[in-house]
Amino acid sequence: MITRTLQPLPLGPLQLPLSLVLRSVVARHPHIFERLGEHAHKRFGLEPSDLPFSFVLAPHPETPSLVAVRSLPAGIPVRIAGPLLALLGLIDGSYDGDALFFSRDLVVEGDVEAVLALRNAIDDAGVDLVADTAALFGPLAPLSERLLAGALLRLKDVAGAAKHEGARTWN
Repeated sequence: MITRTLQPLPLGPLQLPLSLVLRSVVARHPHIFERLGEHAHKRFGLEPSDLPFSFVLAPHPETPSLVAVRSLPAGIPVRIAGPLLALLGLIDGSYDGDALFFSRDLVVEGDVEAVLALRNAIDDAGVDLVADTAALFGPLAPLSERLLAGALLRLKDVAGAAKHEGARTWN
C-alpha cells in the first residue's frame, strides 16, 4: 500500500535530507569509511523491498554520497535488499545481519567481501542513526532524538505486527 502511494512522488526532495543525514553521520564518525580499504570507492545498492525506490551509497572517504534512485543502476557491484526497517536496523545494530540473511529477509548480491567491510566499518563506528539525525537539529537535538526514536519504535511495532499476522504456521 505505501509503495503505491509513494510511487508517483519525485525523488528530488529526498536528496537534501539524505545528504544532511549522511553528512551528520560522517561528522560524528569521521573515520567510518576508512576501514573499507579497497572497497571505499565501490558503490553499494540499498534496495528497500517495501519502497518504490532504492539508494546508492558511495562511501568515498573524501566525498561520500547517498542518492535515491528509482532502480539500481546496472553493474552496481553490491546489492543489499530487504525491508526498510531491517536495513535501518543493520545500521544501528538493532537487527542481526546474519539472522536477517539466513531467514531470507535480507538479500545480498555481488561483492560479499565489500558488504562485510561496510558492515564492520559501520559496527566499529558505533553509528546511532537516530542520534546522528537528531544532531542536525542543534539545540533541539534531545527532543528530536526522543521523537525520532519513538517514531522508529512505533514503525517497528507496526511492521512486527504485520509480519506476525502474515506468518504461516508450519502445520
